[in-house]
Amino acid sequence: MTPPDAARLLFPTAGQVSAADRAMRYHTDPRTIWLTGLSASGKTTLAIALERHLFESGRAIARLDGDNLRTGLSAGLGFSAEDRTENVRRAACAARLFNEAGLMCVVALISPRREMRAMAADIIGAERFALVHVSTPLSVCAARDPKGLYKKAMRGELDRFTGVSAPYDEPAAPLTRVDASRHTVAEGVAQVVEALSARFSATTTTG
Repeated sequence: MTPPDAARLLFPTAGQVSAADRAMRYHTDPRTIWLTGLSASGKTTLAIALERHLFESGRAIARLDGDNLRTGLSAGLGFSAEDRTENVRRAACAARLFNEAGLMCVVALISPRREMRAMAADIIGAERFALVHVSTPLSVCAARDPKGLYKKAMRGELDRFTGVSAPYDEPAAPLTRVDASRHTVAEGVAQVVEALSARFSATTTTG
């Protein structure tokens, strides 16, 4: 966050190319599709497939993933509540920049608390923000455990691990819910695209 004493020295400028200009040029209507869910729920897998589908449909699109962010933009952040909130803030700011540049953006981030996701929606803009809950049950995520994190958390080796020693607030009214234990990746992509088409212009998601 910008320190108060520094904020008075900043003078943001507006360019002569608007987000609407870019959307017209790229034939897209920029949105951020924010995938939230537990670790190992299938967020990243779904995000990668969704990105590919939208790209092949002619969309200009970018993808932000939690682990990737932590090796770059969010390097140095830990897993305290404050650091997790800051990680979400940075991801939302990056997604907004992509949207303003005329690109759609898919974000895959645990973002466990409601207030974090509300902050992301506020930064990006509610009119652009589409929340998807990857709702794979905790028991399935823990059984998958591809990184061995649940085992470590259950042995007490990891503090503040979402779903085990830290809470996850399920979204009350997401755009849609995708349970990766019940649906294939292709089915999940189709479900998200259908939900996007119902909420936004059909030209955003079909091509």
